[in-house]
Amino acid sequence: MVKYSREAANPTKACKAQGVDLRVHYKNTYETAQAIKGMTLKTAQAYMQDVCEKKRCIPFRKYKGTIGRTPQAKEFKMSQGRWPVKSAKIVLGLLRNAESNAEFKNLDTDNLYVYHVQVNAAQQGRRRTYRAHGRIGPYMNCPAHVELILQEKEESVEKPEEEEKPKKFTKKQLAMRRLKVG
Repeated sequence: MVKYSREAANPTKACKAQGVDLRVHYKNTYETAQAIKGMTLKTAQAYMQDVCEKKRCIPFRKYKGTIGRTPQAKEFKMSQGRWPVKSAKIVLGLLRNAESNAEFKNLDTDNLYVYHVQVNAAQQGRRRTYRAHGRIGPYMNCPAHVELILQEKEESVEKPEEEEKPKKFTKKQLAMRRLKVG
């Protein structure tokens, strides 16, 4: 059994999915995963589909150096965004996998939301490229590990109103109040 970095608050009402050593750029996948955090399952799937069709963008918040600007990012009160299609397809596949895991556990898929999603950089692949004057340089790739937990929304229970306790004052505070009144 693989260890996740976080466990669901109620494991019977949650489902998991994980991808290891995925051949997608870590930085793009990180931004894609952060964009769906907290969304419902259906909303996240529709959003990833829109990113693949380039109708909506992924806002780049952390890794935003040399990222171009797009008006589609205004939706998130940002100016920089991209359409990492490969990362979106990978995350969409993980969402589908988690959904089927939820159906297997007899959970209500309409009531699921993305409780936890985490992307870690995997071990880099090493290739080589040939440089001028007979030298050889590195030609690395940056794969990623992705884990996500979907959880059913809990019904909110209203807190019963408590009777107010009488406020306690020090002797000094009481004296100050008597001065104000008098």
